[in-house]
Order: sequence, then structure tokens, then C-alpha cells
Amino acid sequence: MSRVNFVSVSWLMVLWSLTLGSALAVVSVTNDSRKHLDSLELLRREAAQLHVEWGRFLLEQSAWSSYGRIEKMAVEQLGMSVPSGEQLVMVRP
Repeated sequence: MSRVNFVSVSWLMVLWSLTLGSALAVVSVTNDSRKHLDSLELLRREAAQLHVEWGRFLLEQSAWSSYGRIEKMAVEQLGMSVPSGEQLVMVRP
């Protein structure tokens, strides 16, 4: 083999190796991107589920703290009642 052919073949091998390395890097990055995208979608679904659960808790909280329920518990458990007119006292400054 002449020196020119050896240099040409050497450059061809270097370029072929670099092309192959670049292709493998593209495959690796694409795979990583898909994994991260799957993780992102999973987290988005979880966030949406937590948002729905929070809404349920807010509804439950409003039901537990409704005035009707509080008044009912005050009457039944604590024996409280609305004061009559004679029991009211006006305080003036």
C-alpha cells in the first residue's frame, strides 16, 4: 500500500468511527429523553390526582365547618341554646 492510500484509509476509519459514535450518542440521548418524558407525565398525573384529592378535602372541610352542623353540635353535645330576650344584656361604652 502506498502512503496516500494508508492516509486515506486512516481518515476514512476515523470518520467512520466518529459517525458511529455520534449515532450511538443520538440513540442514548433519545432514550434518556423518553425516560425523562415518562417521568414527567407520571408526575403530572400524580399532581392532577393530588389536586382532585385536595378539592375533596376542601369540600369535606366546608361540610364539617358548616354553621348548621356547628349549631346542631352546640345544642346536642353542649346543651347550648339561643338566649331569650330577658337573657340579653346590652353593654354600652
